Amino acid sequence: MRTLPWLCVLAGCAGGHDAGVVTPPLGSTTITVPASMRSAPFDVPRSLKVPTGYHIAVYARIPSARFAVVTPDGNLLVSVPNSGSVQLVRPNATGDPLVSTYLSGLDNPQGLAMHTVGGVTYVYVAEETQVDRYVWTAGQLTPAARQVIVSGLLTGGSHPYKDLALDATDKLYVALGSSCNICTGDLTSTPQRAAIYQYNADGTGGHLFANGLRNPEGLAILPSNNTLWAAVNERDDIPYPYHDQSGNSYGGVYKPYVDNHPPDELTSVRDGGNYGWPYCNPTQDSSAGYDDMPFDPSVDQGVNDANQVSCATMDRIVKGIQAHSAPLGLTFTIGTKAPAPYSSGAVLGLHGSWDRSTNTGYKVIYVPFSGSLPRTGTTPTDLVSGWADAHSYWGRPVDVVIDASGRFFITDDQAGAIYALIAP
Repeated sequence: MRTLPWLCVLAGCAGGHDAGVVTPPLGSTTITVPASMRSAPFDVPRSLKVPTGYHIAVYARIPSARFAVVTPDGNLLVSVPNSGSVQLVRPNATGDPLVSTYLSGLDNPQGLAMHTVGGVTYVYVAEETQVDRYVWTAGQLTPAARQVIVSGLLTGGSHPYKDLALDATDKLYVALGSSCNICTGDLTSTPQRAAIYQYNADGTGGHLFANGLRNPEGLAILPSNNTLWAAVNERDDIPYPYHDQSGNSYGGVYKPYVDNHPPDELTSVRDGGNYGWPYCNPTQDSSAGYDDMPFDPSVDQGVNDANQVSCATMDRIVKGIQAHSAPLGLTFTIGTKAPAPYSSGAVLGLHGSWDRSTNTGYKVIYVPFSGSLPRTGTTPTDLVSGWADAHSYWGRPVDVVIDASGRFFITDDQAGAIYALIAP
């Protein structure tokens, strides 16, 4: 029996926190900001909510910082699409970290990865139209010549930025977001959009790996079983898909419904999988809540308003996230030095809503895993929050990475900052 949408909003169809996962309560903590970094928005004291006993500080300032990766020698590489660059951030024992340009002249770079193949370590960079790799050498402030290993990626549209990941068998995955909110033409473009492609680590042997993923911003490999996972931004302005007694008309667009549907996604991705978009939307309006969500048809005119496509054939989404949260960076804490109780799951940066009645997202969340899947019956735990209130915000977290000591580094493209979150 379907749970009516407003009851899910009131009662929380995702269920409560798993009793087996106990996380510290969050407390409001003033952010430590070095004197040299106190330009806006840190020209006034700022606070964030972090786990009790944790410390958070502005580690570096990089305007429009997006995705990051930790290098083998403990530095950070940070992509800046707006400036076409990748920045290198190095610790400095006598003062602020040293920030320098590692790469420049790129086309909207976003996704970054480091991977060793045949004894050679490479930095992989996803530009808007291609994927590059560079031989990485410890201590070098700029890399050797660029190798373009994938070209011809589609440019423009609503989601031009690309992400990538590499697995333990040296397979490269590249994500292409949709060109718009609900556009069937993306299914016949070359290459197909709203999809993930798989290649060999040198860019050869490419093929369509999975589709139906509207905007798979964050990709990561689950270490325990070498499976690909994606954080996906779902659609806007979803028409009401039911004939019921709610007072809403089938096919109408109603803000209270749109505010909470469809959920954003954290899901495993298989070869040959189809995850619904643009024909089918995951829904939390069932007894399962945000776990293993079924689909409703997209009843936009001419899309799936007459059940042209069976949603029963689609791969279900493993874990839903509050609609319009805009998950971007995805990192698994499994196999890292992340402190307990945050060491057995995934962390995601929620960039935050832009078209919801009241703000949602604008925080970093932790999703606990049990084995190879998120724990069922749980809602994500806030790791860091406080960048926004109901109607305003001063920061927008993007990515989270973890260094060899277990520190969390969080990028923020609104505040132009990198934060270090440190356990007690």
